[in-house]
Amino acid sequence: MRKSLMILIAAAVPLSGCGGGGGSSSSGGTQTGPAATTGAPSPAQFADRVDNPWFPLLPGMKWVYRGVKDGEPSRDVVTVPGDTKIIQGVKCTVVKDMLYINGKLEERTTDWYAQDKSGTVWYFGEDTAELKPNGEVKSTEGSWLSGRDGAEAGIFMPADPQVGQTARQEYLKGQAEDHFQVLSLSASVKTPGAASMQALLTKEWTPLEPDVIDHKFYVRGIGVVKEQTVKGATERNTLVAFHRP
Repeated sequence: MRKSLMILIAAAVPLSGCGGGGGSSSSGGTQTGPAATTGAPSPAQFADRVDNPWFPLLPGMKWVYRGVKDGEPSRDVVTVPGDTKIIQGVKCTVVKDMLYINGKLEERTTDWYAQDKSGTVWYFGEDTAELKPNGEVKSTEGSWLSGRDGAEAGIFMPADPQVGQTARQEYLKGQAEDHFQVLSLSASVKTPGAASMQALLTKEWTPLEPDVIDHKFYVRGIGVVKEQTVKGATERNTLVAFHRP
């Protein structure tokens, strides 16, 4: 990796109080947020596919989650259909996310990710629609696209996560301002779809909802296996099935 790219990644993902690879960091306290992401690398510095072991997005992959949202039972189906979209000159992988509440489709989302040649996964935007019971679009709040209306791509998964590492995942002022911090590289997690004693645990928050904190567990070769709210309204999502072609 060229020195200029290393400087860019270091600026975009500051290491605040990094510990050893197997350590953990506190999940409490006031959220101050990391330094703003300075922007994604140039298109030439991106790879053709997303194969970061903590967040692989290979064509044909499928994840099925069950959980609770707004007090109601949920089912979330995430797929990688093999499509791509060019955003700011970067070929991004398309990910489809269909959220069902009480068996009815309530939200459909298309996300766009790309991986640079260092292995860092960047988040380039999402097109989300909350649906009415009749299937009509109720709201598109939360949608954003890097390069449009001041929106900027963010870092979704570092190439080599370290405890204490933080970054902004997305940015569109007032709509998309999620951040994350790595809490542990040796967390234990068990779901119907996966289990590990060496899971990656992150904390996520947004200044748009200062009273909400989420924890996410990632397993190598699979990605997200569990997500739960640890501060705020009770919500959770647990992997029940995973398919890798």
